[in-house]
Amino acid sequence: MKQEYSQTCDWIKKRLGERVARVDVSNRLSSSPCVLVAAKFGWSANMERLMRAQSIGDTSSLDFMRSRKVFEINPEHEIIKRLNAACRINPDDPEALKAIDILFETSMISSGFTPDNPTDLSGKIYDMMSTAMAGKWASQPQPAQPSQQPAAPSSSEPEPLEAEVVEPVEAGQQK
Repeated sequence: MKQEYSQTCDWIKKRLGERVARVDVSNRLSSSPCVLVAAKFGWSANMERLMRAQSIGDTSSLDFMRSRKVFEINPEHEIIKRLNAACRINPDDPEALKAIDILFETSMISSGFTPDNPTDLSGKIYDMMSTAMAGKWASQPQPAQPSQQPAAPSSSEPEPLEAEVVEPVEAGQQK
């Protein structure tokens, strides 16, 4: 299995560059397509979050302490199988490269790490959703909406309102 996905691991590593130490085929994942784990001597997600909070805005001193992470993929997951096929057919496909970025950044979140740029991640997710939804709902005709226009007043002056007079009653006299 590792040999079958070695080209895909190299392709993903090339795309992610210095953000990961390596990409491995996982034997511990069952339902997730991937996971991000700290390297052997690296900080855990919780430790990284604590140290980032302690730095009070200056994260430059933390960069040398944070280790690169190991990106593990699940070869049994449908997303990874499709990425494997994309790697073999067209490794320069922009949609496949975008999928790698989204997988990495969502695995950061699910593994407890904080994404470097959450706004960029949400933009990528919205683009991917738009692409996925375009084929599904774009071809279906929209149901006709009944027009609900208010009736036009017959005159330009507003109708006078009459107030209803309500007499107070004792609690025992209520019906």
